[in-house]
Amino acid sequence: MKILNLYCGIGGNRRLWGDEHSITAVELNPKIAKIYQDFFPKDKMVVGDAHKYLLDHFEEFDFIWSSPPCPSHSVCNHFLKGQGIVRYPDMALWQEIVYLKKWFKGKYCVENVISYYEPLIRPQLLDRHYFWANFRIRPFKVERNFNIANARASTRRPSKDNYKALEEYHGIKLRKRNLLLLRNCVYPPLALHILNESKKEQQVSLFK
Repeated sequence: MKILNLYCGIGGNRRLWGDEHSITAVELNPKIAKIYQDFFPKDKMVVGDAHKYLLDHFEEFDFIWSSPPCPSHSVCNHFLKGQGIVRYPDMALWQEIVYLKKWFKGKYCVENVISYYEPLIRPQLLDRHYFWANFRIRPFKVERNFNIANARASTRRPSKDNYKALEEYHGIKLRKRNLLLLRNCVYPPLALHILNESKKEQQVSLFK
């Protein structure tokens, strides 16, 4: 199967997909792209604008995963507004959902955080994420523990134990500590579950 992994980051969603697929990953930040490529050397890495790449290449793939930037949609905007900081939601998220729904013939999944506003298009909710897909995703139990919750919630540098718990949780070890990169990862078993769900026959679209 030909897979397009947009806004791939360091590849948390990709970690358990195996090497039997032909995967193209797109990441704007060259340093983050280098980490991904070190983890997954068989994947084709494109350093560039994922939003534009989708528009130009979507017809070349069987399955598309997209994780557009989440800060402008996050519930954290409530706290920012209290500090006098306001901003528009980045509409690229909604552009991609509408575009894929209308034009893409394969299976797709668009991932983002739970938003501070009512979603413009109804998502499926699993763990701490919204998912928009043209197939039904069955419920999936995500393991949690206190250290992981602390590491995710912390706005400061996490303790060594919390950081280690987050690395073990995602199965990803970084040469240099970077809380944000780990915290942004989709839980790998959940991402594998979604990929497997996309392969099932007679899926029913939730967005007709």
